[in-house]
Amino acid sequence: MARVLSPTRLRANLYRLLDEVLETGVPIEIERDGRRLRIVPVESASRLAALAPEPDYLPGDPEDIVHLDWSGEWRP
Repeated sequence: MARVLSPTRLRANLYRLLDEVLETGVPIEIERDGRRLRIVPVESASRLAALAPEPDYLPGDPEDIVHLDWSGEWRP
């Protein structure tokens, strides 16, 4: 459940309250002129989620790579 604050209380404790929202995930609501605003943490997406699929990047069958013999190239 979100905490409801006045703008004055938000202003007095802004950075502490923002840190609290980030740490706990609990939103804060600010009531102003009978209306409410909400501060909520936004989940950031994985950097890998932004990658576009490239099905033609690897020509051939990917299973062929699994069975490659690199023992002649490997040096300890």
